[in-house]
Amino acid sequence: MRTWYRNLDYVTVLAWIGLVTVGLVAIYSTTHGEAQKYLLDTVRQNFERQLLWATICIVGIVIALMLPVRFYQKAAYPAYIFSLFLLLVALIFGREVNGARSWIYLGSIGFQSSELAKVGTVLAVAQLLSSRRPNSSNVRFGLAAVGLLLIPAVLIVLQNDTGTALVFIALAPIMLFWSGLPLNIVLLLVSPAVAGYLTIVYWPAALAFAILFTAGLYWRTKDYRITALAGIFTAGTMATALFALAQVLKPHQVARIISFTNPEAEEFRSGVGFHLVQSKAAVGSGGLFGKGFMEGTQTQGRYIPGQSTDFIFSVIGEEWGFVGAILVLFLFALFLIRLVSLGTQVKHPFGSMVAAGAAGIYLIHVFVNVGMVVGLLPVIGIPLPFLSYGGSALLANSAMLAIALSLHMRRDDFSIYGY
Repeated sequence: MRTWYRNLDYVTVLAWIGLVTVGLVAIYSTTHGEAQKYLLDTVRQNFERQLLWATICIVGIVIALMLPVRFYQKAAYPAYIFSLFLLLVALIFGREVNGARSWIYLGSIGFQSSELAKVGTVLAVAQLLSSRRPNSSNVRFGLAAVGLLLIPAVLIVLQNDTGTALVFIALAPIMLFWSGLPLNIVLLLVSPAVAGYLTIVYWPAALAFAILFTAGLYWRTKDYRITALAGIFTAGTMATALFALAQVLKPHQVARIISFTNPEAEEFRSGVGFHLVQSKAAVGSGGLFGKGFMEGTQTQGRYIPGQSTDFIFSVIGEEWGFVGAILVLFLFALFLIRLVSLGTQVKHPFGSMVAAGAAGIYLIHVFVNVGMVVGLLPVIGIPLPFLSYGGSALLANSAMLAIALSLHMRRDDFSIYGY
């Protein structure tokens, strides 16, 4: 048996260091040079604050690696309850930042409760699903896991942070699939999101998807109940989306949702489509190898709102070009694949589920953020893990990674009974 600290996966740690470093370099570019002339004094300090948070995260990771696996198992539900408490405190007494009342301030130090809630929620869902006995009902545990994810999601929606709430909802099929839920059920859970997206882009494509998906699921299962649910989920989502766009939502809400399909249109370009127009211009102007560090005209001219936070990838695309952007995505791919691999090596379901939950959250963030920056998805407030400016997000994401690494490193300390 290897000494526990020799089990540390240094490839994943190096990938984390690489991603954080890329983020620091990009944030430095957005807050120095010509760009700083257009910034408030507080924004000019983003690089220094992010560097401080990265240092705090390093200390936190070291501490997390020293804690036993039983600590995380016993702390799972208390951490979840504490997360809900923070969400309620932020909802009632929190400060509104960028339209979302999810910030709690202690003096001059503020943290985003919705980011920290991800850690407690992943631990609680992992503990719930790992406690399932072989003869237990999959449906009962599945519904309970979805309930654990929906409670913080609802509280975050009430904070007016729909983007972060969607992360919790999208995490459900990922963790349920990893826990052993049949693929057919997972496909059912995912199908409304696909149908809704296609309805916004081009409703005949959504109709074709609903027909083909329903027929394909029947061919796969020969189960009339699952087939009926497939039709209800897809066609129902399509009908609901069309009705909401036409009758329920206000014009400015509809414009914000559909603007990503053609942000250059006259009615969107100077309003809700402005972010995407500038972001796509930055990414496209970077060419193959980019304009060089601190040489991006869009970046240094501050044409892109939120370029050190949600639109940090546009800075990379402009200054580092297509090659630089692909290398960053490759680093994310290596990081995620490695993390999933660690989950498969931990034979105890709790450690495996934590790794899957953390990987799922990172994957959702990367997929939505990059899709948003290049104009494939609507603009919603989701940062790019480890790269975007934000101490709360960096701390929460690093904490999930540290816990997954610790559970993998001490995988021989788990109970031999699997729960």
